[in-house]
Amino acid sequence: MDRAVPEDANRRPLAVDVRRVGSGAVVAPVGELDHHTADVLREALDACVAEGCPRIVIDCSGLEFCDSTGLNVLLATRQEAEAVGSQVHLAGMSPIVARVFEITGAGAVFTVHRDLEAALAAMPGD
Repeated sequence: MDRAVPEDANRRPLAVDVRRVGSGAVVAPVGELDHHTADVLREALDACVAEGCPRIVIDCSGLEFCDSTGLNVLLATRQEAEAVGSQVHLAGMSPIVARVFEITGAGAVFTVHRDLEAALAAMPGD
């Protein structure tokens, strides 16, 4: 399932691809995650939590930017997922996105993998 926000001349729109992997899901946002685009990712993640995915891996390798609104979407999703016994893992953060997590300390509350392959390898077998 792909979702996208209309393109603005000053930023790249955010597209979000969601695919099932076993009983979990891989959510791959591509573009800029900010206050204009955060709802696109929020909807995809909310659907994964509502479907009861026990493990959600967010592949951040396609993110070019993440502001505080995007960070809040990820943090809220982690809390909602944990409240129903699910986990949220992050994978493949670029240095610019990783810096936001480092500055805010948010990286300490997530399990972060170097890339999607490492995250998938760490998933329990279904």
